[in-house]
Amino acid sequence: MEEILEEERIYDVKLKEELSKRYLSYAMSTIVARSLPDVRDGLKPVHRRLMYAMRQLKLDPKSGFKKCARVVGDVIGKYHPHGDSAVYGAMVRLAQDFSVRYPLVDGQGNFGNVDGDGAAAMRYTEARLTDFAIALMEGLNENSVDFMDTYDGEEQEPVVMPAAVPNLLCNGTSGIAVGMATNIPPHNLGEVADGLLYLIKNPECEIKDLVRFVKGPDFPTGGLIIADNKAIIDAYTHGKGYFRIRAKWEKEDLGHGQYQIVVTEIPYQVVKSKLIEKIAQLLEDKKLPLLVDVRDESAQDIRIVLEPKNRSVDATLLMEHLFKQTELETRFAMNMNVLSSDGVPKVMSLKEVLKEYLDHRHKVLVRRSQYRLQKIMARLEILSGYLVAYLNLDEVIRIIREEEDSKACLMKTFELTDNQAEAILNMKLRNLRKLEEEEIRAEFDELTEEKNALETLLQSEDLRLEKLAEEFNQMKEKFGKKTPLGRRKSQFADMPEDVDMPIEVMVEKEPITVILSQKGWIRSMKGYIPLTDEFKFKEDDSLLTVIHAYTTDKIILFDTAGKFFNINASEIPSGRGFGQPVRLMVDLGVQDNVCSMFVFEKGAKYIVSSDYGHGFVIDESHIIAQTRNGRKILNLAEGEVAQFCKKIEGDMVAVVGENRKLLIFKLEEIPSMARGRGVLLQKYQGCKMCDIQTFKEEEGFCYNRSGGIANEKELLTWLGHRAQVGRLVPFGFPKTNKFFK
Repeated sequence: MEEILEEERIYDVKLKEELSKRYLSYAMSTIVARSLPDVRDGLKPVHRRLMYAMRQLKLDPKSGFKKCARVVGDVIGKYHPHGDSAVYGAMVRLAQDFSVRYPLVDGQGNFGNVDGDGAAAMRYTEARLTDFAIALMEGLNENSVDFMDTYDGEEQEPVVMPAAVPNLLCNGTSGIAVGMATNIPPHNLGEVADGLLYLIKNPECEIKDLVRFVKGPDFPTGGLIIADNKAIIDAYTHGKGYFRIRAKWEKEDLGHGQYQIVVTEIPYQVVKSKLIEKIAQLLEDKKLPLLVDVRDESAQDIRIVLEPKNRSVDATLLMEHLFKQTELETRFAMNMNVLSSDGVPKVMSLKEVLKEYLDHRHKVLVRRSQYRLQKIMARLEILSGYLVAYLNLDEVIRIIREEEDSKACLMKTFELTDNQAEAILNMKLRNLRKLEEEEIRAEFDELTEEKNALETLLQSEDLRLEKLAEEFNQMKEKFGKKTPLGRRKSQFADMPEDVDMPIEVMVEKEPITVILSQKGWIRSMKGYIPLTDEFKFKEDDSLLTVIHAYTTDKIILFDTAGKFFNINASEIPSGRGFGQPVRLMVDLGVQDNVCSMFVFEKGAKYIVSSDYGHGFVIDESHIIAQTRNGRKILNLAEGEVAQFCKKIEGDMVAVVGENRKLLIFKLEEIPSMARGRGVLLQKYQGCKMCDIQTFKEEEGFCYNRSGGIANEKELLTWLGHRAQVGRLVPFGFPKTNKFFK
């Protein structure tokens, strides 16, 4: 029997379908119930449950604090069956005034700091709600939103908060779901309220109209937002965009021409301690030659002191360099991906977000008004019964004393409802005084007036929109720019002009010797080492070329595919080892190798040529590559490889081939090009080009000869025109067919 039962539990399913089904369930759970916020209240489920649990514990701003462990226990026990560290982490962030623009939790104890220090354990910290959080839940007990069962079915929790404040835009959020993410910057509540008020009056407005009110993000840590109006409009139109954030700094005069730079605000989500460590590391690596020291003098406010090398250093130039090198400038990638009111993830524009919030507040207003109207109707029913009792007090007393079923008799005699009769029977004798009757009449008249106003409100959309506008104005008064919490913290700055940053500013100028091996290993050695020295290489490797340079120079590489690459000399690994493969620094082709290396010189010109003798003249403006992929300039035929790149140092060209034929002609016969195959320099039959040299006609050409260097000034024997064959090399010319190798 047991075996049969075991077999009945086995099902044949297709693995692909089962995996798809389960992964989709996981993905939807992550997107809807964990990572993306609701556009209406701007909260993820963990935040919403946290707020509701604190409300249930009566942790309002006027009450005392309670241990965070108590709050976290309630949250994970009743509403959010996940790890306590995740819930406490979310709670800590809501209490950090450097993480959220308008904190929802008022923390007491160590809740971390901008240096990246974590919060104390939850058993040591205490918390309560802020006024902003209370506004977020205003009207929660007035049937303003739907409730749903908790995970165990024992409690109820709100599906969404009433959200009297636009929390999504005011506090922003970030999260990574499955296949999608969200990253919304915080904004200023006063500006968002102005945008909502404008949208109420102009429902057909465009994004550019709303941006006049919602000017851009407002980060809790301040800083300067670098963005032009067009970029901001584009970002809010598509729901995606970038905002550059820069630290705010000032030049502090120390007298006698001396000064120091003080950073008072840093970009959002930048850890101050790591920022200072980065600057200190750059100082140690000698990559900040204009800076001498960095100090952290922060207390409650940010104060990072930067000490320049001397008083002649330009402060703007120094800061521009730091902005490029450190997190004193960051980019915030906005992605307004949220759950719509229907629970569908969508990247929304600014107008769509405001419209969804406005629609939500409209529904909340209607539901609260209907709830209040029902309460008033129920109270008016009771009050009208009381008034009947006062008008017929003696008869009511008689019925209660004499009749067996007094309730039924009251209902029949005075045409009362069940509720009215029950209320009369429960009335205390002390309430029969004359003053009580007058108070009931006054309450009846007051509630009747309120009932009429609510009925009128529910019948008129225009009145409801006016009511919403009134609520937004009240919200502005409480949390707007006139309050310490609501004043704008991030300021806007114009796009900075491109400052010419010479390499000398970024790197300290020092002489080095750059060595490149046949196998493509590159390294540098401090100082100028004689080029004739013996350098050590791996067993199967040898020297390709060696040059003298400075750490501020740009090193140019020319490969056999006819591409130019460039690397900064300061980035070449130094030391006594073998260096590193040059392929780690530039993207050389698998079959390609470096054939020439030299220091970049402004104004210089070069002859480039293939091994079959096709080439042209190129100037320095065309040899700088913008990417690691290099810059292709020499086109090659099948089987042809780039072989030579020589700096032009005269007006004549000497070319020698494998056939030991030497040809000399004027440089002007070679065209200048930016890219191409060029022209034939020397004609060959069954052989290739071996070497090329440029020289001044009056000085002649040089070559190695036993006993030293020969200088040949009599050129007539080899003088000709480009693309000729040439004549045999002079007596004593190297057997390698190269001028100096």
